[in-house]
Amino acid sequence: MKAVAILVLLAAVGVPIRKGSSDPASPVQLRPSTGPRKSSSEGLAIIVNRRNPVANVTLGQLREILFGEKKWWSSKHQVTLASMRRGTPERQAVLRTIYQMNERDFGAYFLFEVFRGELSSSPTILENPTEVKKFIATTPGAVGYVRASDVDDSVKVLRVNGLLPGDDGYPVRLSSRPTKVASELEPKDRERPLPSASPGR
Repeated sequence: MKAVAILVLLAAVGVPIRKGSSDPASPVQLRPSTGPRKSSSEGLAIIVNRRNPVANVTLGQLREILFGEKKWWSSKHQVTLASMRRGTPERQAVLRTIYQMNERDFGAYFLFEVFRGELSSSPTILENPTEVKKFIATTPGAVGYVRASDVDDSVKVLRVNGLLPGDDGYPVRLSSRPTKVASELEPKDRERPLPSASPGR
């Protein structure tokens, strides 16, 4: 009872009463999240050789190209298909949006088309975006795909339905790579101590 009386007295005279951090009523300060940020989507760029005169295709025309139904560009170069390796997010986006097939059906389709002579070969499989861009840049009739964030000036990006990968409504998209936030800053290199001054004479 004495403790209660003291607390009442202190409150009456205006002395602040501090609560420990363990008190459930104490305010909680939220710290910024140090985990990976939520991923958003980005466009999948359809890329061709820089000398290719084509600048825009419809989604339907893109399907014809990637299915091998369109075999020649207006520049008289033969269409050469490039594809990312199995299991990559880029390839999954193309299978889902363009081919509307799974891996098994995709492989079976090109195997059958090559067997019956409609296609000279299946798409050239490349390991990573760097290899795709190198192949496109050195092959006049090549067409492939990379993330918009992987595009550089070695290749040309086609518009699809008049849209570039960064435009709203662009039809071929995939999840962006998650951006990790460092949980703690790297320690800066400590400055070397200045040499002590030599004692005066």
